[in-house]
Amino acid sequence: MKALFVGHSYIDVTFLSNVFPTGDEKAVAQDYAISFGGNAVTAGFCCAKLGISPDILATYADDWLGRMFFDMAIKYGITVHQRKVKESSLSFIMPKDGKRAIVRCRDDNDLHPFPPLNMDGCKALHLDGHQPDAALEYAKICRGKGILTSLDGGAVRSNTEELLNYIDVAVVSELMCEQMNFKPFEMLEYLKGRGVKIGGVTMGSNGFVWYDEQGKVNVLPAFNVPLSLIIDSNGAGDIFHGAYVYSYLSRPDAPWKEHFQFARGASTHAIQHLGNEASLPTLGDIATAMNTFKERPPTQF
Repeated sequence: MKALFVGHSYIDVTFLSNVFPTGDEKAVAQDYAISFGGNAVTAGFCCAKLGISPDILATYADDWLGRMFFDMAIKYGITVHQRKVKESSLSFIMPKDGKRAIVRCRDDNDLHPFPPLNMDGCKALHLDGHQPDAALEYAKICRGKGILTSLDGGAVRSNTEELLNYIDVAVVSELMCEQMNFKPFEMLEYLKGRGVKIGGVTMGSNGFVWYDEQGKVNVLPAFNVPLSLIIDSNGAGDIFHGAYVYSYLSRPDAPWKEHFQFARGASTHAIQHLGNEASLPTLGDIATAMNTFKERPPTQF
């Protein structure tokens, strides 16, 4: 096992439409995509597309959507460790004007405990806070073994505070900042206080604020992508996470500034495509994004 990603799996149905019907109305979408979904799951698929196929511990139901998900994982060389649920989860996603509306149908009632896994040889663990018991247990194991632990803090979960005690790299969302009544720079100080070695806050078009190995706070501006090129921002943050984990696995001695610059190129590619699978970048795609777009003017905080 090269890396382990732990999260909740979805099948995403993403569609482009100018209207969302209500009542007895009908509408015809301009385009659609069906792909895997879930925060850590999408990050894991991104890592695999870039060249390092991880293991994924995710929810799984023995239905046709579950089998679809399993087939997708096989295509990318991903080993799935199943945590059984009764029904597969679905997300319906409607991107529009750089934003996205989402309806989720989620079954997170686990039928069995999480499976015990041998972590020997693993170099990184990435969590999204779902499956909190498994996340905490494997974070403790990996911290004890000196394995890098990474957290996608998309929102406050049931054991986020405890989990942070075992996290090396925490990249959180503006939503999580709001939930905890922190401004972005206050969140960085909070993460430092919890012993997180590398911490950051993603802010979409406003870029990324983070602190490095020496605790110095930095601002990484977003690339200036014309609105006409932005098709679907959903999953771009997950791809950001998957890309920096891949970059770390490829070059563990490189500074985190380079890992995050690489991840910015990955998410810049992602927002120009519909659906998670089409959004996954190759190494060439990331190089193209990094060489094509200029940085936006730095945001004043």
